Amino acid sequence: PHDPSWNTAAGTRAPENRIGPAGAVLADLPWQGFGLGACLFPLALAVVAWKWLRSRPIEAPWAKIVGFFLLVSSSCGALAIGPEWRPFGDAITPGGVWGLILSGYLVAELNITGAALVLGTCWLLSLYLVSTFSLAGVLARVPRIRLRHRPSTRRRSEEALEPPAAAGGDDRGRPPSRTNREAKPGEIGQEGDEIPIRTLEDAHEPPPGPPLRPGLPSAHAPAERTEYRLPPTSLLNEPPERNAYDKDELQEIAAAIKSKFEEFNVFGSVVQINPGPVVTTFEFKPEAGIKYSRIVTLTEDLCLGLKAEAILIERIPGKATVGIEVPNSKRELISLRQVLESEEFRTMSSPLPVPLGKDVSGRIKAVALDSMPHLLIAGSTGSGKSVMLNSVIMSILFKSTPEQVRMVVIDPKRVELGIYEGVPHLLTPVITDPARATNALRNAVLEMERRYKLLASCGVRNIEQFNRMVRHRLERPRRLFEEEAEELEPLPYIVIVIDELADLMMVERANVEGAITRLAQMARATGMHLVVATQRPSVDVITGLIKANFPARISFRVATRVDSRTILDVMGAEHLLGRGDMLFLPPGSARLIRVHGALVTESEIHRVVEFWKQQAQPDYDVSFLAAPPAEEEESGEEDAEADDDPLYEDAVRIVVEMGKASTSILQRRLRLGYGRAARLLDMMQREGIIGPPEGSRPREILRVPEWLRQTEPQAR
Repeated sequence: PHDPSWNTAAGTRAPENRIGPAGAVLADLPWQGFGLGACLFPLALAVVAWKWLRSRPIEAPWAKIVGFFLLVSSSCGALAIGPEWRPFGDAITPGGVWGLILSGYLVAELNITGAALVLGTCWLLSLYLVSTFSLAGVLARVPRIRLRHRPSTRRRSEEALEPPAAAGGDDRGRPPSRTNREAKPGEIGQEGDEIPIRTLEDAHEPPPGPPLRPGLPSAHAPAERTEYRLPPTSLLNEPPERNAYDKDELQEIAAAIKSKFEEFNVFGSVVQINPGPVVTTFEFKPEAGIKYSRIVTLTEDLCLGLKAEAILIERIPGKATVGIEVPNSKRELISLRQVLESEEFRTMSSPLPVPLGKDVSGRIKAVALDSMPHLLIAGSTGSGKSVMLNSVIMSILFKSTPEQVRMVVIDPKRVELGIYEGVPHLLTPVITDPARATNALRNAVLEMERRYKLLASCGVRNIEQFNRMVRHRLERPRRLFEEEAEELEPLPYIVIVIDELADLMMVERANVEGAITRLAQMARATGMHLVVATQRPSVDVITGLIKANFPARISFRVATRVDSRTILDVMGAEHLLGRGDMLFLPPGSARLIRVHGALVTESEIHRVVEFWKQQAQPDYDVSFLAAPPAEEEESGEEDAEADDDPLYEDAVRIVVEMGKASTSILQRRLRLGYGRAARLLDMMQREGIIGPPEGSRPREILRVPEWLRQTEPQAR
């Protein structure tokens, strides 16, 4: 009562308050105003300070300057009021002059106790301002480390991660009380606990391998053919560095998800965080009795609460958790070079790889086109559809030679795929005219039928068995009395790439739909595959007949959920982020895989195209662009058919001179593709010059044309 206050002047007695006169005056006002309730003020200040310290560090430059000044001042003052200690003799005190001045003022006003409290508080505050560590992370690890060493807690955590029994089934002998206790949100992911973050470690990824090499080119073609070199991945740009995730930001998002769900009486906890290149997956474990459908209906509300562009919610296979995919604040740029240098791509034996990109966890995803066997791609403008087509074509250029894969590129928009003009892999020039594109598709059907006849005559079922048989014949030495057989060559795969299906359907709907349907149904065994893309996934473009024959589909971001159901049969593509974000439906599966596509730039494409142009010129089959003969015209008017191909007379002359007729002879002598050589032999058979095919043996020469007999004496 005798201490100085707002009502009492200072007397001669020393104040009893431990912090001196200043502490007595400061404590008098709340004590008189609130009585014993004033004891709550220090508690409130402690809570505010605790929340502040658990927040993120202050990164502003002024905070570092103030923190450094407080650190030096509080350290000097603390050394000055400490025990008598003269490390430098009597001349210099431990706290220096500034410490003596500061400590003297504080002790005079606040006593020794108050001075120690002020200096200690300033010292801790200065550490917070100067350093960049988060006290929240340090404090969160303490209970986790303590609980990790308890055997009972470790066993309970392992049981909590086991898949639960099916609904309505038994609990495998576990007490119901334990099951109910594990489902409580307070058990896992409490506010004091740090949610585990699982990432794809770089150490688990194999290092980039050597450039891809062609697989035994000598076994795929005769010795006089060109030995091609595959382009190195150094032609592509270096992949950018990966973005580091913010641990505190992920913890805050997890807390926001839990809080937002609780607003709608959906209780549970986030048990794991999986950062990815574009999105981060938060594994949410709902409490017992919470329906999955209730969680899915809160998608838009969760977007509003997290201020996110779009969020996808789906079940995680093999776990009793729901995956909530939230976009990252900084997207990682995935380059095509990362995919081509990955172990998944380099170990693929297929000559038709499709580099999808990375999934939500950061793993490389690449599939084989020949196992699909066709691919349907849809997406709105700017979603990444054209980049995906470029990635598919580029991966074939990196993986296969022109003797292994030939391509027919159809680009009705005229600006997307014309950059590949002149690549030796092309079977025809890049097609931009819808009428010629229709002819190419119809001729592809005829080529498929010719290949089936060839496979049947050789007694094999598909192109893999045929090429294996041909390579075995080329490697095996010929026996002395072995019957002469036709010299066969391995058949190349043919990939037909269509950039915009809608434009073709508008011009030649019946012919295009019929040709695509026949190819999709039957062309797999003959090594012919389709990659069809459209930005209008409507039912008048992607008809039921076409979609039924394309089990593998990719959908980029679309405008409406109706478009998503048209291409994928389910909704979800309308919530994608664009710029390569896709949903992939693998063949034979009803579960979608979210993948972030790889980026390939125009300059990279130019470098790879020039690399191939320097090795060889394209060997176009222009007859592929001509209108196929009608069925009623095939049985007559052979002379008109023969005039369609300018090399027909040369082919007849070569066959008569060699005394045998085979596609391999015409391919070598005239440098033709298999399809054109087979058509020339069919023309000769209809004119009666050669006989029908006899298995693997060369065809018999039946007669010499009259026009050839007349030209021979003139040439002599």
